[in-house]
Amino acid sequence: MRYSALFVATFVATAPATAQQAPQRALTAEDYARAEQFLGQNTGRFVFGASVRPNWLESGRFWYRNTIPEGAEFVMVDPEGRTRARAFDHERLAAALSEAADTTYEPFDLPFRTFHLEADGRSISFDVGSQHYTCDIEDYRCTGERAERQRTDRNAITSPDGKYAAFIRDYNLWVRDTETGDETQLTTDGIEDFGYATNNAGWARSDRPVLLWSPDSRMIATFQHDGRGVGEMYMVSTNVGHPRLEAWKYPLPEDTVIFRIHRVVIHLEGPRVVRLQMPPDQHRSTVCDHIACRGRFADVEWSADGSQLAFVSTSRDHKHSALRVANPETGAVRDVLEETVETFFESGANWRLLAESNEVLWYSHRSNWGHLYLYDLDSGRLKNQITSGDWNVLSLVRIDDEGRTLYFTGVGREPGDPYFRYLYRVQMDGSDLALLTPDSADHTTTLAPSGRHFVDSYSTPDTPPITVLRDASGRKLLDLEEADISQLLATGWTPPIPFTVKARDGVTDLYGLMYRPTDFDPSKKYPIINNNYPGPQSGSVGRRSFSASRGDTRALAELGFIVVQLDAMGTPNRSKSFHETWYGNMGDNGLPDQITGMKQLAERHPWIDIDRAGIYGHSGGGFSSADAIMRYPDFFKVAVSQAGNHDNRNYEDDWGEKWQGLLVENEDGTTNYDNQANQLLAENLKGKLLIAHGTMDGNVPYYNTLLVVNELIAANKDFDFILFPNRGHGFGREPYMTRRRWDYFVRHLMGAMPPVEYEFQAQGR
Repeated sequence: MRYSALFVATFVATAPATAQQAPQRALTAEDYARAEQFLGQNTGRFVFGASVRPNWLESGRFWYRNTIPEGAEFVMVDPEGRTRARAFDHERLAAALSEAADTTYEPFDLPFRTFHLEADGRSISFDVGSQHYTCDIEDYRCTGERAERQRTDRNAITSPDGKYAAFIRDYNLWVRDTETGDETQLTTDGIEDFGYATNNAGWARSDRPVLLWSPDSRMIATFQHDGRGVGEMYMVSTNVGHPRLEAWKYPLPEDTVIFRIHRVVIHLEGPRVVRLQMPPDQHRSTVCDHIACRGRFADVEWSADGSQLAFVSTSRDHKHSALRVANPETGAVRDVLEETVETFFESGANWRLLAESNEVLWYSHRSNWGHLYLYDLDSGRLKNQITSGDWNVLSLVRIDDEGRTLYFTGVGREPGDPYFRYLYRVQMDGSDLALLTPDSADHTTTLAPSGRHFVDSYSTPDTPPITVLRDASGRKLLDLEEADISQLLATGWTPPIPFTVKARDGVTDLYGLMYRPTDFDPSKKYPIINNNYPGPQSGSVGRRSFSASRGDTRALAELGFIVVQLDAMGTPNRSKSFHETWYGNMGDNGLPDQITGMKQLAERHPWIDIDRAGIYGHSGGGFSSADAIMRYPDFFKVAVSQAGNHDNRNYEDDWGEKWQGLLVENEDGTTNYDNQANQLLAENLKGKLLIAHGTMDGNVPYYNTLLVVNELIAANKDFDFILFPNRGHGFGREPYMTRRRWDYFVRHLMGAMPPVEYEFQAQGR
């Protein structure tokens, strides 16, 4: 025993002399500071002329605010005269305003971002703090007075004529006269859990009502929101003393009772409430998961004269949708057409009521691609298909009733990146389809109210925007801006590299972006990190327009990583079959495509070290990141999972039921949701996993994360866990989370030491 101990001691003492270990690499604060300069709040100030948002005037002219190296200028454009010039003399206006305000303003740092051109055409007005200024832009004199602000309420919706603002009080709907302030109660029987125009989907809620005014401002289409019997969600604050309890209705997929909406039309005259003669609808739409989408009441349209109210009723599982028309005077309802699919039905807000011609535009993926169809409003008979082919109509933006012409954006029709958006025109009979934005790029277009002109800004992920003015035929009339990124390039910034790989089937093309450090050396080996968002309602890359920073992808790469974003199968804007690849199996998360795509990149580029692969994401990306390292433990070595919906039985009903289906429990106690529950994978963990969540996350309740944490503990697994007290869903870009995310990959994927407690200098909380 003594001999053995002596031998071991001698061996240990002499081992370093024969097997020296290389010292661990250490990153410095300077390394982190260099990476920090590529975060959005730092790169944005070096991009000029990239954002043109036209403000159209009744005359047909428009103005926009344009960033320039000196600050910002205001530009006026006359489409008919094909002229572009500054809206006023900035130096003279700054001097006049400085004198009127008894302060000093610089010509290109004026204290307003928007203005009103007065009827005389020679003066503009704007507010600065509590003062309202009117400035003559011919002789440059400014006068100021205390601003008489109209009573505004962010939680009210103003009528089309501007005379009334509708709002909720004590579960009932009221209107306020915007001139006098007088208030009128429109409904009287609203109660808790059965109130009018209630904006609550569980995961998202607001005090702003959900409603649609009639064009003549005499009626309001809305509903009584039925939450009776719906289960509740609970959150408690972190503080000294008793915590504050937040409790609200939040339906889950396993619930037998979810939100319902009892549709009504409220007539201001009286007032009078007309209930539509139909059973309550499920809290669903064809536009998004629920009924309040993009700030408006989804799937509801008035006829121009207010005599008809059209809407779509969607089933709880999103598989069946019916277009209906109601008489707002009697409440009578008739069905016009319906569509049933095997997975999920989406319209993208592209159906329209054409009451004047007794027709309706409908949108469907019945051909495996999203297209427009024209139906007879009385009979529900299909008159003709308007668009067709292996591509998608994306968004219907204008209808010319007299010319029987539609203007819409589409994707996938032109050669190149199938995600590039283009503007098109087509006749309602399907003839004369025309491309109006010819450049091969992603186009953001804004049409004039008259339809005679539009502003076209086009770019790609690696080329900055060019903005032009076109007429309705697509003919270019005037160059407006060409973005200047010279100062950005001077910082060492490099654009992402677009790439294409094959999907899991070995046939389908997938598209993504790759980021490399500015001191990239092809003779070195770099770990690869996947910045992931699985969808299914969107993807990892997002829009293909230019952006100097996409989250922290570019910044993270600067630390010495290859960072990739890839839109996998199961994400939108491709074919219907592509989008529904893993319907009913959300645990797939597109990860087979992410893995095969990363492997293909490593085969092409020897500087990618595929044996050091990491992944991170937030929300759905947090779900997929934890899923990735536990489902594929031999591929992913490090994962950072933030705010993940790790088991959609613990997340909003309309999400899981749309993409996973209605919950079905088998005789053996298993369910059709087991294939997506991350906690059931806990015993597979091999690599390094950092999980984070906010304790007051009303979108994705943090119990989702605690389910995984509990099973990791039960499986005796090492992992790292951060709870952000009193944070909601959006903590992912907080400096502390960003720093801990970077540290985690540096330490565990790169094998280096991060600087101790690096403090970001420019990133706001």
